[in-house]
Amino acid sequence: MKTKYILGFFALLSMAACKKIQQGFQSDAIRYKDNNIYAKRGLILYQSDRINADGSTPPYTFKLLNLRREDGSPAPAQFNTEYEITTFKPGMSFDATTDTTVALLNKKRETVKRLPMYFNETSGQLTFNKASANLPLGKYYFDVEMTNVTGTKLFPKLATINVVDPELEDLFVVTDNVANGFNDVTGAVTAMRNPTITCTKISNSGARAILKMVDKNGRTFNPKAGEIIQRGDRPVFENYAKFNPVIKTDTAMICDFEVAPFPLTKYVTPTTDWGFLMYYRIPSQYVTIDNFPSSPGFSVNPRWSWQLKLEGTYVIQIKFNDVTKK
Repeated sequence: MKTKYILGFFALLSMAACKKIQQGFQSDAIRYKDNNIYAKRGLILYQSDRINADGSTPPYTFKLLNLRREDGSPAPAQFNTEYEITTFKPGMSFDATTDTTVALLNKKRETVKRLPMYFNETSGQLTFNKASANLPLGKYYFDVEMTNVTGTKLFPKLATINVVDPELEDLFVVTDNVANGFNDVTGAVTAMRNPTITCTKISNSGARAILKMVDKNGRTFNPKAGEIIQRGDRPVFENYAKFNPVIKTDTAMICDFEVAPFPLTKYVTPTTDWGFLMYYRIPSQYVTIDNFPSSPGFSVNPRWSWQLKLEGTYVIQIKFNDVTKK
């Protein structure tokens, strides 16, 4: 009987030795820090958080699966379409002190084809680039498949991609904005109502700023005809145009600025740091100002400071809320 028990004990040990011991761990609760991922269309670069593997045994990999619309239909083709974007060559960046012409700038830039979105299979991060300007607005869900030493596990609807337009502050910022009436006889200045500065993006292509000045009724002043002039030796649009000359038309001043942000650098003279300020004058023969005497005449002296943060084509409008064009 004793021998029988001993043999049984060794049989159990043998069975235990043959049983495969589970190695590693894979969590059922992997997640992003924020499962709502916001992709602002056309930004130069945006990356989501990494996937938190919740203590799972590394190494592990992820796969993005079943990208779909909110209604369950497949995601639009734009997610898998390559688009041409202009970018700096690997290892190169813009240097304002040396890259002073378009030819010098183009030695560092190249046009490449890129998908709007990339998924990092090591970290689970989503990366969006300038080509994301082509993505349709909306909500998109996706699943993630995780693999490590324990095997493969599917996590349905792990996160939501919200494709949205950039906020105005992502594109444009105003840092100064005033206007004064200038007495033609005495040279005295009287405060006017602050102009309204608006920025409208009209295209994702190019890098163009179209600067317009209008009266309170929306009538445009003509820079080509001298209705808008420089104020003494103070900086104007041209002082920030590093690569291409400013073009004057009947309705606007146009600058192809090439590289964002624009203005790219401050305007500094030996005596003054002007920042991004621009000064102009609309002579008195072209304007009347509400509640200002008609004689002697008063010109309009605006001053502003703003900056575009992204490439694209924009209309920047300066509207004088108490001015009527004659």
